[in-house]
Amino acid sequence: MMIIDLQQIYWEREDRTILNNVNWQVENGQHWCLLGLNGSGKTTLLNMVNGYQWPTSGSIAVLGHLFGTYDLRELRKEIGWVSTSLQQKLYGSDTALNIVLSGRSSSIGIYDVPTDSEREQAYHIMQTLGCESLASRTYQTLSQGEKQRVLIGRALMNKPKLLILDEPCTGLDIIAREQLLERIASLAKQEDCPTLIYVTHHVEEILPCFTHTLLLKNGEVFAQGETGAVLTSEGMSTFFEVPIQLEKENERYWLTIKQK
Repeated sequence: MMIIDLQQIYWEREDRTILNNVNWQVENGQHWCLLGLNGSGKTTLLNMVNGYQWPTSGSIAVLGHLFGTYDLRELRKEIGWVSTSLQQKLYGSDTALNIVLSGRSSSIGIYDVPTDSEREQAYHIMQTLGCESLASRTYQTLSQGEKQRVLIGRALMNKPKLLILDEPCTGLDIIAREQLLERIASLAKQEDCPTLIYVTHHVEEILPCFTHTLLLKNGEVFAQGETGAVLTSEGMSTFFEVPIQLEKENERYWLTIKQK
């Protein structure tokens, strides 16, 4: 099954073209990184994948469902989306465990008494993410990195087929960032891991588990394909419009700007 299939996507507002002829196919078994600077169209693209925005023209199919022929409310139950903006909507007084449990109904807060099996599932997910010790802590007392782990746990409660991690390392110091990336790498190794889409504008966050990379620039696909083929010094220099030296160490990419 094709996980994401975008064909000739255009999105225009007034006299601006936000997305210009975007074609993107994500196959089952692949994990993708979506890389682009601020204003490149990443958020618009994600909103379309989730069915919150409709293209001016083009076709969208996600998890085998062609938009316009399927109830998108049902589709969203199969998609987990972790974004920093979600943090501001959650109740700070809720425990971390309850935040994870709220993912079963994609609600803000819990309105039905969870079953014992649901509690066990939530706790197991927190164990997988290495944050089970936070279960009884209130959300407002957690660090930014701890909150992101809990949000990922919340997204996993419905056993999604597609998990979108939208700049999850925003606001993290280097230690917290590496701890979170380690957990994401561990998640990717699990047999039941959903297809991952990792969104960032930092090359060094691209883990070995991300088999493919899409470079988005000014609303257009600059390059896409297997990560090793896309991430080259020459290609990234053109992408960022500055001389770039891209080096690979310990299966991670590290970017420096060449000095004149």
